[in-house]
Amino acid sequence: MTSTASRLAGFEHINMYYDKCHNIETAKLLPGDYYVTSRAEAIVTVLGSCVSACIRDRVFGIGGMNHFMLPIHEGDQSNWHGDVTDNITRFGNYAMEHLINDILSHGGMRKNLEIKVFGGGRIIKGMSDIGACNARFVLDYLKEENLSVESQDLNGDQPRKIYYFPKTGRVLMRKLASLHNDTLINREKKYFNDIQDKPVGGEVDLF
Repeated sequence: MTSTASRLAGFEHINMYYDKCHNIETAKLLPGDYYVTSRAEAIVTVLGSCVSACIRDRVFGIGGMNHFMLPIHEGDQSNWHGDVTDNITRFGNYAMEHLINDILSHGGMRKNLEIKVFGGGRIIKGMSDIGACNARFVLDYLKEENLSVESQDLNGDQPRKIYYFPKTGRVLMRKLASLHNDTLINREKKYFNDIQDKPVGGEVDLF
């Protein structure tokens, strides 16, 4: 297993394991996490309503992935995109900008960025379509930043398991026909509840 000393600073808390199927050290992301690497590693997560952006410098091979959800309140879904200073949009910006800034600060270049986005499913019955809001946000955010999307798989009503290999840009996606337990749903509900009205950290400027 990759030692914490060999990871980029700030990612020592991310759970790593050796994936025997793909023969590679792998970072496992939970909601709210992001991970950046310059090594030949994989990043894996399971998405329901949340969205992940897989971003890398296609020349230098440094890249990473995030896993986030917007803190949408009931009744606010149509206005989620509002002013860029409101808490909802700032939360999404925070998730995207930290991923991009860490890639750039470790040697990546904005002009080389390759971006793929996934998730935004509607899997939590009885709740508003948070997934659709997440999907709209990530596409609008990238458009505003003049960053093109190489590929995407968003919305729908199935969870997705995503493997991302930043060195090559390869993504393996498997749609899960059904959930064998409530782990994913309960995890996303807890994450959703935790981020309601949670203050966002300091402002982040893109390089």
